[in-house]
Amino acid sequence: MQASRARLFKEYKEVQREKAVDPEIQLICDDSNIFKWTALIKGPSETPYEGGVFQLALVVPEQYPLQPPQVRFLTKIFHPNVHFKTGEICLDILKTAWSPAWTLQSVCRAIIALMAHPEPDSPLNCDSGNLLRSGDIRGYQSMARMYTRLAAMPKKG
Repeated sequence: MQASRARLFKEYKEVQREKAVDPEIQLICDDSNIFKWTALIKGPSETPYEGGVFQLALVVPEQYPLQPPQVRFLTKIFHPNVHFKTGEICLDILKTAWSPAWTLQSVCRAIIALMAHPEPDSPLNCDSGNLLRSGDIRGYQSMARMYTRLAAMPKKG
């Protein structure tokens, strides 16, 4: 556990230093528990998520970095690889393709890349996956844009 704590503290210091370098990602460590983090990620440009800010919950195991963090969306998102109700993310690096070289920051970058390039063949959200698999790109994009507006954009007024 001491090694994971030291690794997380090192990542925390890097996050503080790199705030201006990576404006797409804001990582926030829980004040009382270094194993609990929140991330705010910006929806990638030229996607239906553009303009949205999505909140992620990251729970880091004591075996980190040998085991991946548990990451889920707290913000509702219409995406084939994200479970609509739980926010669970289907991403290989969070399961079988994990490597200790990954950091919390690079995990967030991989999630942003997944937002831009969905994998409809392994859906957690079947409605979203079916739209893409059947070639209804317009239907998928309009649903994703609608949920981005409803859940991930600041309310006006």
